[in-house]
Amino acid sequence: MKGSVEWVEGKTMRGITESGKITEFYSDSAASPMEIVQQAHAACSMIDLFVGLKDRMDNVKSMKININTDRKPEPPRVFTNIDMKYIIEGNVPEKLVRRIIQASHDKFCSVGKMLTGSGAALTWSLEIRP
Repeated sequence: MKGSVEWVEGKTMRGITESGKITEFYSDSAASPMEIVQQAHAACSMIDLFVGLKDRMDNVKSMKININTDRKPEPPRVFTNIDMKYIIEGNVPEKLVRRIIQASHDKFCSVGKMLTGSGAALTWSLEIRP
């Protein structure tokens, strides 16, 4: 992977991927780098849900992951605790969803593995709504 980050003005920066996709950082409407890492962790795990549910995705009305993190008070202010609450609306088997989420955290979600590999503790819960 290749990419770059360039300064725009003030604290605002812009990341550009090799394929030309742009992510803005630290503007009035853009997240900080750590907020983006937090969101990337949830997005990475949600991709695993899409893949794991396959044909059952037709039964899903909505999916959301609320993520709450704690950070060390002193630099480097790495994540120390991560709590993720999965909220799925639809007709999906809870046992399967739990198995997919656990597999995401155990072996598939690269972002999560980097965070827990650096020492962050991870907890998660699931709520399925009809």
